[in-house]
Amino acid sequence: MTYDAARTRGAPGAPLFLTFHGTGGTERQFHGLAGQLRPGAHVVSPRGDVSESGALRYFRRTAEGVYDMDDLGRRTEAMADFIAAERAAAGADRVIGLGYSNGANILASVAFARPELVDDLILFHPLIPFDPPPAPGLTGRRILVTAGERDPICPPGLTRALIARLRSGGAIVDAHWHPGGHELVPSEIAAARAFLEA
Repeated sequence: MTYDAARTRGAPGAPLFLTFHGTGGTERQFHGLAGQLRPGAHVVSPRGDVSESGALRYFRRTAEGVYDMDDLGRRTEAMADFIAAERAAAGADRVIGLGYSNGANILASVAFARPELVDDLILFHPLIPFDPPPAPGLTGRRILVTAGERDPICPPGLTRALIARLRSGGAIVDAHWHPGGHELVPSEIAAARAFLEA
């Protein structure tokens, strides 16, 4: 499967940086940010191909926080194939993934299904309202999860459960919390920068 995507060619030997927008966003939402966070990287930002009343997403849902699990499974597989092809095309030894909200969800779903594809993950406000399968292949993967303590869309309890699940798979997880809701705040960008520089 192919996706419409924004692409910026990086330097030889540079990592591949993938970005995934939130519901209603576009492939441009975080494309420029990736270049700022990792200058010289190959940047690829796929556009979600599901429309929810005109808002772009990466998979279907039946209500807020209620996923169409069959659709999620199909689209996780399609996205994994896309990432594998982009990794091969870039010739990158390292892949960084960054996603916000729905974009973080598809990225996390790919990580559970095909943990070998993305080395470092930045998940802004992820919501996984189901029990992901065990993923021992996450061992050694570096993951940053950021969230709001008063997020009405991604309840903190579910975020903490996701963090625990990632750690149980062997991932090295950093967590950054801010006192607000679902909005992305400057401290999260700063946390992402520090995470990538570590």
